[in-house]
Amino acid sequence: MARSGVRYEDVQRAIDDLLARGESPSVQKVREVLGTGSFTTISEHLRLWRTRREENRDLPPPRGMPEALQALAEALWDRAQEAAGEALTHYREEANRQVEAARDEVAEARRQAEDAGQRESALASHLASTERRLEERSATLARGEAEREALAEQQARLAARTEQLEEQLEHLQRENERQGREHQLALTERETQQRERLAQEEQRHESAEARLMALLDEARQERQAAEKAHAARAGQLEARLERLQQQLQEARREFAEEEKRHRETDWGRARAEEQANTLRHEQALLQARIDEQKRLLEDQARRLRELEAQLNRCLWQAPVTARAEDAAPEAEPENDEGPAGAEPSDAASKGEAQR
Repeated sequence: MARSGVRYEDVQRAIDDLLARGESPSVQKVREVLGTGSFTTISEHLRLWRTRREENRDLPPPRGMPEALQALAEALWDRAQEAAGEALTHYREEANRQVEAARDEVAEARRQAEDAGQRESALASHLASTERRLEERSATLARGEAEREALAEQQARLAARTEQLEEQLEHLQRENERQGREHQLALTERETQQRERLAQEEQRHESAEARLMALLDEARQERQAAEKAHAARAGQLEARLERLQQQLQEARREFAEEEKRHRETDWGRARAEEQANTLRHEQALLQARIDEQKRLLEDQARRLRELEAQLNRCLWQAPVTARAEDAAPEAEPENDEGPAGAEPSDAASKGEAQR
């Protein structure tokens, strides 16, 4: 049902303008002339105009001849209609068949063009979705690269910290060894002093032996306490170094996993780009098919216009030929009568020219 936006009279005036310019009326051209209106409404009005034109095709053209030649023109017209009836019927049937075939071909071409347009829209939507997913994966990849760089920086900091701790541990070990040597020397020196004192005290008093033994025991206890403290500190440093090594191994494992995810993301992006290229190729093929269908539609429209022009020439030329053949035998007796008998022929020519 046509909407009330564009009336049939507006569409008919637009069609008359197109015909006056020598162009074949179509929905797109009529809409360009009107400047408004939906394609559905214009298509229904255009279909109604074509139906009315087919119905009015069999009506005779208007007679504009003078009254003096009315009877002669009507007689000639009747004989021309009888003579051209069979040929006109044959031409009309053949033209109708060709027009119907052309319309079927045009409808099929339009259907194929609509199908191609729908496929193109679906492919465009799919391509947009693929490009959107590609952008999302690219963003994910960018985030992964940023995280990998952060992990690399963190690993570098951990490596520097490990190296620093190793240097500290080595320094502490050297310091511990130095302190041990110094303590050993001090103990040795002290033991020597004690022995010297013991030798002196043995000469002085036998009771000093107990004191010497106590001093030796105290020195041994101090040495054992120092060795225990050194062992405890070395154990703490070793435990701390082991924790740092574990952290380093964990960071290396996370870095390996991040590299694996990065390779998987690169593979997914390569596949997405390949799919996008395939979709662009299919879109180009569909566009070529659509252009081919448009070209076929234009050829069908051109053939339809040629058939309509041929039909119009057949409708107008057949009566003229019949009148010329009927008028030729009647011209001889009129020439015998002189100039007066030639007047109907001149008047008929003028009437034909007026028509």
